[in-house]
Amino acid sequence: MHAEVEGAEDIPNLFRIHYVPINNPKISIIIPSKNMADVLDKCLLSIFNKTTYQNFEVIIIDNGSDEVNIKQLYDQWYVQEPERFKVYSYNIPFNYSKLNNFGCTKATGELLLLLNNDVEVITPNWLEELAGQALRSEIGAVGACLYYPDHSIQHAGVILGIGGVAGHSHKYFPSSEYGYFSRLKMVSNYSAVTAACLMVRKEVYEEVGGLEEELQVAFNDVDFCLKIGEAGYRNIWLPQVQLFHYESKSRGHEDTPEKKQRFNSEVEWMRNRWSEVLDNDPCYNPNLTKEREDFSIG
Repeated sequence: MHAEVEGAEDIPNLFRIHYVPINNPKISIIIPSKNMADVLDKCLLSIFNKTTYQNFEVIIIDNGSDEVNIKQLYDQWYVQEPERFKVYSYNIPFNYSKLNNFGCTKATGELLLLLNNDVEVITPNWLEELAGQALRSEIGAVGACLYYPDHSIQHAGVILGIGGVAGHSHKYFPSSEYGYFSRLKMVSNYSAVTAACLMVRKEVYEEVGGLEEELQVAFNDVDFCLKIGEAGYRNIWLPQVQLFHYESKSRGHEDTPEKKQRFNSEVEWMRNRWSEVLDNDPCYNPNLTKEREDFSIG
């Protein structure tokens, strides 16, 4: 395995290992999407214009779009990227797990990258960094550092047990902060990472059965990562891979009785399946709080 070591920021005695993806593996980027052409176009522009790694394909799983401008956007990208841009229609009631599982059946890459349509790439070498880690035999899911538009942290790894199921490490911390014992600048193992940007080897995805389709919206990524951990792999978060995440723009908030009921049923599903590990996250000190996402004392 080819790798390079560098000091992390200006932090004494903290280093990052950059693993180089050997043999130029193909990466399949899977993006479920519906309408919202301007949001998707911003995502696609950032992928195709900023990314330094070239051996990838983008697979859009269109979940019943009915707006004229989204068809125009697809046509435009077909012309610009005829080899690397593909769209498949899957018109079902929204189910994030089903959409991604369907997308993975269309993927021709050795590596899969699950990606939300409302993200924007910041780091040009993001795919090299993700792939270098994902190709390691002991690694399962690889996650990224996601920022809100104001450069505060949206995702820096998932901590189990917060709010009963899971929460995001260091949520709302400014991007300039180091975090708990410099965790925000350190390549770290977490029990789970968000599927808003998650890379995994296709063989591992298939080995654990993909995303759980009973979890239509929430926690399917946490369940997926826990299945990966159960299979003997380690999940990892990379601070140097950075994207903006305009969170849940297309889905909206959990603000209707139906959405609240569905969310509560998914919480119950997770508690039934994983309560032991949810209450005892092996990647989180038991003396720290499960009430907040700031690593303060419990």
